[in-house]
Amino acid sequence: MSLQRALELAERGRATAHPNPVVGAVLVRESEVVGEGWHERPGSPHAEVNAIEAAGERARGATLYVTQEPCSHHGRTPPCVDAVLAAGIARVVTGSLDPHPDHGGGLERLSAAGVETELVDSFEARQQNEAWRTWVGQGRPFVTYKVAVTLDGRVTVPGSRWISGEESRRLVHELRAAADAVAVGMGTVRADAPRLDARDVDAPRQPRRLAFGRRPLPEDSDLELLAGPLDRELARLAAEGVQSLLLEGGPTLATAFLEAGLVDKLLVFVAPLVGGDGPRFLADLDAPIPLFRLNARPVGEDILLTAYIHEP
Repeated sequence: MSLQRALELAERGRATAHPNPVVGAVLVRESEVVGEGWHERPGSPHAEVNAIEAAGERARGATLYVTQEPCSHHGRTPPCVDAVLAAGIARVVTGSLDPHPDHGGGLERLSAAGVETELVDSFEARQQNEAWRTWVGQGRPFVTYKVAVTLDGRVTVPGSRWISGEESRRLVHELRAAADAVAVGMGTVRADAPRLDARDVDAPRQPRRLAFGRRPLPEDSDLELLAGPLDRELARLAAEGVQSLLLEGGPTLATAFLEAGLVDKLLVFVAPLVGGDGPRFLADLDAPIPLFRLNARPVGEDILLTAYIHEP
């Protein structure tokens, strides 16, 4: 329960911690919660430090539950490992390891110093920071491919602009508002002239709006053209701070990303109708692609299928 509480606390920093990960921490001593904390914003104390400060002397001999292992590097703030050791914490239970190649190793340092450590390896803890983990661990954005389809997999319906319902379309705008960048291919640009912005939802910031392709953009397009190889363009976006990319392109772009192994997560909105004609959401693939953690839930009259290709 204490780790679950730490996960809940971590979410309090969702709107303010970026580009840092969200992290929550709970200190428990003799079955009593003595301190709680979360990371609020870049440059501010980390979750562990906030929990230790809340606990005061009661942190000595306590167990720290934290969603990600305490950091061991000196950045804008001192290493959390040092704060844990100075507070006299006896045991640390963490839900995930730090994937950063230079900043991880916190549990090892604590264990070497005599602190009892335990890694729970919680998928929920890793999922909380799925974009950040891919960004720091692989040097590219976390890519989510979103598509609306009919029951027979078509991405167009004759005589209708929309496939999915109003609730699904609103959710897509929420996804855009949460993403660092949104992208389509040139086929979608020519067919739909998409804006790709987040509308009619709470959007403190708009995503970068991108088009992958080699042809020039129409003169009236406000999108940013990326014409190089996909892996290089993603590396460049990551270097510019883009942690998450929502891919909304058609079959050509989606297939190219999948064949290159660059899609991490699928969001498929399935509408309650049979198209009967028109392009499907993917072209033929060279080989099957296994999916993990498949989940289905209703969104209005549609069904949203969520699955991972690469777990965070």
